[in-house]
Amino acid sequence: MIETAYAKINLALHVRRRREDGYHELETLFAFVDAGDRLSVKPAPRDELQMLGEFGQQLTDPFDNIVMQALSALPRSQGWAVTLEKNLPVAAGLGGGSADAGALFRLVEREFGLPDDWHARAAKLGADVPACVRSETCIGRGTGTELEPVANDLAGTPVLLVNPRIPVPTGPIFARWDGQDRGPLVGESAREIAECNGNDLQEIAVVHHPEIVEVLNTLAETGPLLRRMSGSGATCFALYETAALRDNAAAAVAAAHPDWWQLSGALR
Repeated sequence: MIETAYAKINLALHVRRRREDGYHELETLFAFVDAGDRLSVKPAPRDELQMLGEFGQQLTDPFDNIVMQALSALPRSQGWAVTLEKNLPVAAGLGGGSADAGALFRLVEREFGLPDDWHARAAKLGADVPACVRSETCIGRGTGTELEPVANDLAGTPVLLVNPRIPVPTGPIFARWDGQDRGPLVGESAREIAECNGNDLQEIAVVHHPEIVEVLNTLAETGPLLRRMSGSGATCFALYETAALRDNAAAAVAAAHPDWWQLSGALR
């Protein structure tokens, strides 16, 4: 069986408060691109994981990988040999590991079904994992695990992801949050929420990683409907009116910065 681990982006993200356990309460609009990592599984005497792809070598310990943790978290009647083609950069604001776990949950669901408490099991693996299991546009509250549906009027919107190939760990960015609650997300539909809100972590990340500013400025020159940093960075995204505009933007970015990573797709 084969499953795509859809890249996650945060169309908007507001940090509301710092909790005593060190985590942060937030409100975010999750969206997913119709491309990402690729998982394939086949029956095996025991669970095992092989990692391929451009970024596969950056995940050095397969036993510590979130895919193996997801395998252990779900009941199955047989072992699985999993091959993970790692196409998404690591520590990039795309929920790559969470997307991989979400894809594994969908594979288990297809073959064996999921237990009734799958959401709690997913949340234990990471705050983004429950959203990544369904990989549908939705609002996340709490630490991101409390999910609410939203009118998805952005489905099919062409999107370009660009990363300057710098890893940005999530923890240090959240730790530098100034503690100011800038209020809840406003708006009704996905488009309205994306247009009317920002990413509270963007201003923090660009101070310490100025390459993100260069990415955002480059995307601004391509005529997007919207461009923003995703999550805690460093990946930025741009939405376009048509696929042709997105493809022209991708070509322009590649010509100006051939060393940058990029991915073209559409929102699910």
